[in-house]
Amino acid sequence: MLSSPVSGVDRRLFLTSLLGAAAAGVAGLSGCADSSAAAASKGASTAPLAKKVPAGTSLKIASFQNTQQLQFRLAKLGDPPFKISNWLNIGAGPDVINAFRAKSLDLANNAGIPPIQAYYQGFDAKIVAINITRKPNYLFATKPGSDIRSVEDFKGKRLAFSQGQAQGVVLLRALKKAGLKYDEVELVPLTSNQFLTALQSGQVDIAPLGNSQAPAYLKQYEGKGARVITTDVVDLLNLLWAPASVLNDPAKAAAVAAYIPYWAKGQVWTYEHPDVWNREFYVKTQNLTLPQAEAITELANKPLFPPSWDEAIEWEQETADLLAEGGFVKKFDVSGLFDHRFEGIAAKSVPAEYRK
Repeated sequence: MLSSPVSGVDRRLFLTSLLGAAAAGVAGLSGCADSSAAAASKGASTAPLAKKVPAGTSLKIASFQNTQQLQFRLAKLGDPPFKISNWLNIGAGPDVINAFRAKSLDLANNAGIPPIQAYYQGFDAKIVAINITRKPNYLFATKPGSDIRSVEDFKGKRLAFSQGQAQGVVLLRALKKAGLKYDEVELVPLTSNQFLTALQSGQVDIAPLGNSQAPAYLKQYEGKGARVITTDVVDLLNLLWAPASVLNDPAKAAAVAAYIPYWAKGQVWTYEHPDVWNREFYVKTQNLTLPQAEAITELANKPLFPPSWDEAIEWEQETADLLAEGGFVKKFDVSGLFDHRFEGIAAKSVPAEYRK
């Protein structure tokens, strides 16, 4: 069963339900959270990156729905100068944090919110690459039979909310823009992989869905009164991040630096070859129709890799402050989340038109 409305200190208890037993012991999310978070900002290496990856170096890298391997293969990027010992089909921020803690993952691709959550839990991890997204990646889907037609109509409704994922921050930003306070809605704590089931069953009235999820949902439920509500709210950051323990290892840090150009070039290739990506990814692996795939790629963001991270840091601070306003985390300075040794690597690896 889903939880009741969330307010006050209950918000801080979300992490226990979202992250499971592996995170449940992280400071109780009370006074200990402050000391744990402070500890997470210490110990980051400032040693210059090695120019060559030492022989025998390996990394375990996240590749949700196997997109990275497919991009690299289709773009004919070749193999990086180190061994990828495991590709993990993992994407959700809470799952990534758990995998980081278990030392089963070295590098992941997420939005801006998971590094904030990791910090608040006392886990030390750093951002190493940034891709700026200018267009919305998410929209709001209604349950079947709903009369909701705007964000203003969210008042008094049950909203699927994942504190530790991009979808949660998009929802909070949309509520703030619409002038709705948190106590005017019911925030139902879920992880994003539970959103569709909650919508289908009517357990929530609204859930944020990725652009790639909406076509399949509408195909099944639009005839039953479901719809999507679009906004101009964006989640600005698409990033690579890694545990500080990985980045403090000179060999692994060099491998991370060597991987960043592959990550950036893979996204550029996908953007420049939508027809191939539609067939090879969306149709063959996601079981979408070609028209559905084309509708998704028409909404795709042009990759933009900033030589400077100033805008990204400002956005990350705004996000952390938004969460602090709602009582989800304590206010803190996000600048320590960025490992500036890697700043500019992605930008240097792509053509000028893909540099912000």
